[in-house]
Amino acid sequence: MISALSETVLLALIGFGGGVILGLAARLGRFCTLGGIEDFLYSGNSVRLRMWGLAIGVAGLGAFALIGLGALDPAQTIYHIAPWSPLYGVMGGLLFGYGMALAGNCGFGALARFGGGDLRSFVIVLVMGIATYVALSGPLAQLRLIGLGLSSVETGARSYPDALSAVFGMPSVVWGLAISAAITGWMLWSHPFRQARGAVIWGTLAGLAIVSGWAGTQWVARTGFAAAPVNSHTFTSPLGETLLFLMTSSGGGLTFGVGSVAGVLAGAFAGSLIKGHFRWEACEDPRELRRQVLGAVLMGFGAALAMGCTIGQGISAFSLLTFNAPIVFAGIFAGAALGLRQLIEGFTAPEH
Repeated sequence: MISALSETVLLALIGFGGGVILGLAARLGRFCTLGGIEDFLYSGNSVRLRMWGLAIGVAGLGAFALIGLGALDPAQTIYHIAPWSPLYGVMGGLLFGYGMALAGNCGFGALARFGGGDLRSFVIVLVMGIATYVALSGPLAQLRLIGLGLSSVETGARSYPDALSAVFGMPSVVWGLAISAAITGWMLWSHPFRQARGAVIWGTLAGLAIVSGWAGTQWVARTGFAAAPVNSHTFTSPLGETLLFLMTSSGGGLTFGVGSVAGVLAGAFAGSLIKGHFRWEACEDPRELRRQVLGAVLMGFGAALAMGCTIGQGISAFSLLTFNAPIVFAGIFAGAALGLRQLIEGFTAPEH
């Protein structure tokens, strides 16, 4: 049956399967980056933030296991192929994190909420998808490329395991597995987190969804006849790809990303029905809508600069331990913290 499917359909199905798991994790496991950051900063609760870290660790263990088995070549992924700009990583992460706070969700979170009937999140998805394409291949693309050319850095290695291997001699796979195991152990070290079994389970499943993307796209790239990109889940350019596919399949056909977006919507919809939380919601405050639209624009631009989002850089690229991933991760956290402070506390100095 598999042989009867075209490669594009197969890639979309692989993306769909992993996307369903991520959508369920968002609705049933409350897997949410912004929620995790807000809980940590304002409630002192690190459970949801540790879910994100656990997903990174599990995805890293899976990714480097695939590399060790010869089932994944990281050099074929965009995170190794594309030029690397630390400046863009910082700027993109800050813009994305600040926009995420303004919008109240990242692209992945907005998809998951839209799957539960939130029409406000539908606006975020549309605006972010368009803004990302404006920066990637639209009117601002040339400016972005000029800046990338001026700020990109040439390095022999593109990941921490490769750099450590060059210095200390052990294979990069060993370093990758060791670092990923350390991240996983650090997340599980927390007793309150271990007690939240649902969080541990859904964080693990989110990481495995990323691994399924790497394994599936690499398999298609090696066994198929046409050139196929090796990637895993991200929710930046796939939002625009999905819009193009829906408007005209000749402008943009089925891809892994389109399947991933559809999978998150399906998983989130199923999860909201299971929890009994599905309901249509709309924005009644124009000021709230204006803030969400601005946040979505900033996320689109930031994701284009950083080459990813909370999932794309925050888990998929991080699973390969690329140089850029922790930089973008820190930028997203800092930008979100700034945005949350503005919304919750304001920027006025406290009175004494």
